[in-house]
Amino acid sequence: MRMHGCGPRGHRYGPMAAILMTGWARHWGSDWGTGFGGEGRGRSGPGRRGPGGRGRMFGSGELRLALLGLIAEAPRHGYELIKAIEELSGGNYAPSPGVVYPTLSLLTDEGVIEDQAGEGARKSFAATEAGRAELAHRKGEYDAIVARLKDIAEESERTSAPPLKRAMGNLFHAVKNRMAAGDFDRETVHGIAEVLDEAARKIERL
Repeated sequence: MRMHGCGPRGHRYGPMAAILMTGWARHWGSDWGTGFGGEGRGRSGPGRRGPGGRGRMFGSGELRLALLGLIAEAPRHGYELIKAIEELSGGNYAPSPGVVYPTLSLLTDEGVIEDQAGEGARKSFAATEAGRAELAHRKGEYDAIVARLKDIAEESERTSAPPLKRAMGNLFHAVKNRMAAGDFDRETVHGIAEVLDEAARKIERL
């Protein structure tokens, strides 16, 4: 039985290329993201719940306290608050406007923050005396929330290894492009394997 895989623009790889590409995709696909070209798992867009979208980022009332604490540090508008939380988490989590703005309305109704003239049409918020008093009383809780966000950033930095992802992506595309060029026979496969084996030996000696 002959095995073939389709490459770019309908190019059909030979059986050895198809086998290599299938094994590669199975081994690396789930760990390095689709085709190495995306942001990878562990990157979260607005409203997602932390690395890989797993679990809950904030418990009951924690987003409220996080926003109050950030506003107490410096007056901010809604978008700045979203970006501040995203930066604390190393870009791994950003709350959605759909939860941030209603929470800001709640804080305003409670009298712990108040509107403040901002730049242009954006409305900034500043902490009131009541808000600062609450934050002082709950400083330990707020500090724990900030520490958890920073832990997520540090863990992501340790595990995502951006330079390594980039290098692996380059390797993947180099092999794929070589397949698309044609003449991908058993000798070529062995030649690529020798290059990879030598790279593995060098990595082991680091």
